[in-house]
Amino acid sequence: MAKLPVEDIIRARHALSEVIDETPLQRSDVLSQQYGCNVYLKREDLQVVRSFKLRGAYNFIQSLGAEERSRGVVCASAGNHAQGVAYSCNHLQINGRIFMPTTTPRQKITQVKRFGGDYVEVVLSGDTFDDSAEQAQAYARENGMEFIHPFDDARTIAGQGTVGFEVVHQMPPRSTTYSRRSAAAVS
Repeated sequence: MAKLPVEDIIRARHALSEVIDETPLQRSDVLSQQYGCNVYLKREDLQVVRSFKLRGAYNFIQSLGAEERSRGVVCASAGNHAQGVAYSCNHLQINGRIFMPTTTPRQKITQVKRFGGDYVEVVLSGDTFDDSAEQAQAYARENGMEFIHPFDDARTIAGQGTVGFEVVHQMPPRSTTYSRRSAAAVS
């Protein structure tokens, strides 16, 4: 894939402003001590769907034209991407069909249905993600619907890239870097 222009990520950040929260970047004392460096965790578990996958799904779906939206969208996922697509469909009032493997935990299926409300239909098919993805793509082609890829599309990547944008802007100054001497003093 060609390089993604930073302008695409900036546009995605603007588009996402109505559905995501800028999550904190939190230093992990335990991991920093264990690995002898500063380890920060991006708290995407605080998003409404508990995952960064909302960013890519929403950015992709909101970018569709009126005609594409009217036909609905399709995706395949075993969980987090499905929740992001479901939430996006409900928020944008677009019909979606979400293919999930038959092995998907009931909790994930319940969450997808809850986030999607009346706008999504869950289809359990295949034993693996690849089986579900193949069936979802075929269904999308047959019905003239847009397939919302979980990672291999510039619109998804731009949406998920907004996490990196936030990390760059949230990192503390270098003066707070980890030092083994200070860690030893704490031990």
